[in-house]
Amino acid sequence: MTSLYESLTLKLANVVELATQDQGTNLTPQAKQALVRATKQFKDSLKEANEYATTLPGGELSVEEQDEVIGMLEKLKERKRKQLVEFAERVGNISSFQASQASLQMEVDSTASTPA
Repeated sequence: MTSLYESLTLKLANVVELATQDQGTNLTPQAKQALVRATKQFKDSLKEANEYATTLPGGELSVEEQDEVIGMLEKLKERKRKQLVEFAERVGNISSFQASQASLQMEVDSTASTPA
């Protein structure tokens, strides 16, 4: 679809060029037909681009509404990131607690099996 949008500029330039090339003189029938064809091609491409844009998910939203949605998604992303950090800290605390318990258990086992 990028090519569709890129072609709009070229088609518009073609229309402008055809419309201005014989300024001051009467356009020949061939020049008039070329201008009509170029204008129609530009108009059709513009209509296609508009239809494509409005069928995109969220394409019916205004710029302000899209900005609101983006803001909400950024807040959600930040909240999820904080939850992941908290979860990682809890897992880290559990792991260090389990490691210290295992170390303590080994000390107890070692003391219990040492002859007096």
